Amino acid sequence: MKKNSVGEKISTLCIDNNIPKDELARRSGLTEEQIELIINSDSIPSLSALIKIARALGVRLGTFLDDSNELGPEIHRQAEKNQAVTFSSQLSNANSHLDFFSLAASKSGRHMEPFIIDIKPAGKNEPILSSHEGEEFIFVLKGNVSITYGKQTHVLKQGDSIYYDSIVAHLVSVDGNEAAQILAVVYTPL
Repeated sequence: MKKNSVGEKISTLCIDNNIPKDELARRSGLTEEQIELIINSDSIPSLSALIKIARALGVRLGTFLDDSNELGPEIHRQAEKNQAVTFSSQLSNANSHLDFFSLAASKSGRHMEPFIIDIKPAGKNEPILSSHEGEEFIFVLKGNVSITYGKQTHVLKQGDSIYYDSIVAHLVSVDGNEAAQILAVVYTPL
């Protein structure tokens, strides 16, 4: 993904739909300062903020992550290595322990976002829980993963999976000090 392409796409959609930044902030539940930071930043905003902006603009989450507008099936070969996407928080880098590898960036019109996610130990930052409309499915490929879901914590081992409503505050992290890898599918309704 080229530098600041998410911010450019948000700006373009706002201009095309005649939505000023203060209106986008109101619709998304974010502050005008957060909208400005997202548009002007060189990093990709948090997944939660991006989902809120997509809903406010009436577009799919994939609109911001798409590499092309190809029709038809998307095949991702194991030998293909795409660039990791690390979602940030505009006010913290606490959740920068997750590197997302999109498995369908070239598939236009999709309603699910499949990712392989490499999870590193979170470090010293206090983790920030996320919530957004939709659902998530996670399958552990390697290592042990801790899923904080509301007030509960679930530890998943290789081969385990979890499916949950993502409107409940949640956090995905490693359980222990060893890196892990998951297959995650995020569904966000329009």
